Amino acid sequence: MPDRSIESDFLFTVFEVQRLLRLFADKQASRYGLNRAQWAVLAKLERTEGLKQADVAELMEMRPITLTRLIDKLCKAGLIERCGDETDRRVNRLYLTKAARPLLAKLAALRSEITRAALADISVSDAHRLIEQLEAVKDNVRNALQGGGHVNDDKAKEQRYG
Repeated sequence: MPDRSIESDFLFTVFEVQRLLRLFADKQASRYGLNRAQWAVLAKLERTEGLKQADVAELMEMRPITLTRLIDKLCKAGLIERCGDETDRRVNRLYLTKAARPLLAKLAALRSEITRAALADISVSDAHRLIEQLEAVKDNVRNALQGGGHVNDDKAKEQRYG
């Protein structure tokens, strides 16, 4: 194997892994009539029900109109519901329906399947090390975006999925 530099491989490898995982997750989510973005909305609400639509859009780094379309489809499918805010009638809060609970259990199993496929032939200890290293990369990039200064505060770190 030729001697290759980190500069020539790192970003392309990370981007290609992300692209392939997105494609694989979309393909697998389609078993349940969902796409990856709809799955992500459900997962976000499973962790924190009652979020405002605007907050979900911000957390998912999505334009509000794009999220509205996703939510419309999920409402039509009977998986989430919009409820008015008690203190501000302009605000919709999002909640999972009872019908969403069995689907979320299936999606948790699907997440495990995808993870097993992605990490096949990688030892558990290497997988944990990979996650730690990716978390460090994430922190480094977040730090660079914030203009320097080492971020060592757990509260400053994004909450992990899962």
